[in-house]
Amino acid sequence: MTVLPITIWGEPVLHRRASEVEVFDDELRTLIDDMFETNDAANGVGLAAPQVGVGKRVFVYKFANDDGAPATGVLVNPVLTLSKISGALPDPDEEEEGCLSFPGGTYPLKRAEWARVTGFDGEGKPVEFEATGWFARVIQHEYDHLDGKLYVNRLLDRYARKAMKQAKNNGWGVPGLTWMPGVDPDPFGH
Repeated sequence: MTVLPITIWGEPVLHRRASEVEVFDDELRTLIDDMFETNDAANGVGLAAPQVGVGKRVFVYKFANDDGAPATGVLVNPVLTLSKISGALPDPDEEEEGCLSFPGGTYPLKRAEWARVTGFDGEGKPVEFEATGWFARVIQHEYDHLDGKLYVNRLLDRYARKAMKQAKNNGWGVPGLTWMPGVDPDPFGH
């Protein structure tokens, strides 16, 4: 298994819809293994293929949950069904998100409290489960990557301005920027 560099906001693959996986083969399984390794090295709770420069509809997660779903898993070609998202303002103490492709920043964001996901594992076998609370947040966050969205694209204006200031100050928003988990300093201080 290989730790892969993580793309940073501005890399084109992060901002376009990923394509469906059509073949479940050794190349896909190697990608999945490398994504698990990269996610672990980055201390992440999830990682989508576009975050390692691959425009395919695949994400991995590692999140202990009370929903009966495996604590570690992969979803290929997932489909998400969500509960309604509250119109209340996000709680800055309880609803902050971060992203490995927007390293170091955390901003409040409202998400649906419940999600049902269907898709496939790395062998092409069907996967289906429900997620609640933070686990639902993780699943929504990674799914967004497959549609070319980062969580900062969903922020309220005041938080979006702060995020864009962070991006500008770091020189992000251009192709070719990455960071290497296990080599570069952990942007979230784990």
